[in-house]
Amino acid sequence: METLWFIILVVMLATYIVLDGYDFGAGIVHFLVANNEAERKAVTNAIGPFWDANEVWLIAAGGVLFFAFPTLYASSFSGFYLPLMLVLWLLIFRAVGLELRGQVHNRLWERLWDRAFGMASLLLALFFGAALGNVVRGVNLGVVENGVAQQEAPYFFLPLWNPTFDPLAEHQGIIDWFTLVLGLVSVITLTIHGANWIILKSNSTINRRLRPLIFKLNGVLLFLVLLSAALWYYVKPIAFTNLEEHFWLWIFPIIGLTGLIGQFNIKRFKRDGTGFVCSSLFIVGSFGTTAASMYPVLLPSTNSVSPSLTIYNASANEYGLTVGLVWFIIAAVLVIVYFIIQFRVFKGKLDELDYGGH
Repeated sequence: METLWFIILVVMLATYIVLDGYDFGAGIVHFLVANNEAERKAVTNAIGPFWDANEVWLIAAGGVLFFAFPTLYASSFSGFYLPLMLVLWLLIFRAVGLELRGQVHNRLWERLWDRAFGMASLLLALFFGAALGNVVRGVNLGVVENGVAQQEAPYFFLPLWNPTFDPLAEHQGIIDWFTLVLGLVSVITLTIHGANWIILKSNSTINRRLRPLIFKLNGVLLFLVLLSAALWYYVKPIAFTNLEEHFWLWIFPIIGLTGLIGQFNIKRFKRDGTGFVCSSLFIVGSFGTTAASMYPVLLPSTNSVSPSLTIYNASANEYGLTVGLVWFIIAAVLVIVYFIIQFRVFKGKLDELDYGGH
C-alpha cells in the first residue's frame, strides 16, 4: 500500500509540473520575450482559463503528502520553512499580477504587474528546481553535529545558504551550486514548456520567435541535464543504483530522452501541439527517473545517525491508507472530469479570449 501511495504522489506531482509548469514558462516568456502589448496579451490569453485550476494539483499533492506520509510532511514543512514561505508569496504575487493588471488602464500600473507576474514565474521555476535538488541531495536529518543529533531524527532546518555554498557540507543551505544547477534546469525546461503551450494556444506573432528560441534553449537544456546527472552522481554515488538493478525502470529515461530529442525538431513540426507533447514527455520522463532512482527513499539523510525517511517509516498506518484510497479515487474522478470539460470548453486558439480585460 505504501508503494501505491508513493506512485499516486509522484503522478500528482508530475501532473502539477506539466500543467502549472506551462503557466510558469508562459510567465517567463511574457517577461523576457514578449515585445509589445499584443504579444503580452496573447500569452495571458493562452493561460488565462487554466492557471488557477492547475494549481489545484499542488494543493491536492500536499493533501496526499499530509495524509499518506505525515512524518515527511511534518519534517519538510519545518525544515523547508523559509523557501516554502517564499514560494507562497511568489504564488500570491503571480496571481495578483494577473488579476490586477487589467483593473487600471495606465501604462505604469500595467508594467508594474507585468513585472510581478514575470519575476514571480521565473523565481518559482528556479525555487521548485532547487527544491528538487534539496530532496535528491538529502538533508541533515536530526541536525547532527559531531555525531550527536540536536533534534529528533525526522526533523531539520536549513538556512537559505551556508558560507561554503557546498552541498556536501555538514550544515547545508537551501541554495548551493548543486541545487542552483537543478534550478537552472527547471527554468530552461519550463520556459520551453510554456513557449510550446503558447504556440499551441495562440496565433500571435511571438510564435515565429519562440520556435528558434526553443531550439536554442533545448541545446542548453541537453548540456544542463548531462551536467546535473554527473553532479548528482558526485553528490550521491548511489543515485542510480535502482536503474542498474531494475532495467525496466529505464523506461523513464527513455521517455525523457524522447521528448528532449523531439524538441530539436520544433522548426519542422506541422502541428502546433507536437512541441508541447515533447516537452511534457521530457518533464514526465525526467521526474519519473528521479522518483524511480530514489525509491523507496522520500528524503535522504546525509548523516549516519538519523535514518532517511522512506515510504515505510514516514507513512500512515495500513488501515488509513486503505480507507483513504476509496475517497481518493472518487475525488480523482471528479477532478479529471472537471479538467476534461475545461479543456473542451477552451479548446483551440484563444487569441480572442480577452482574458484580464476589465
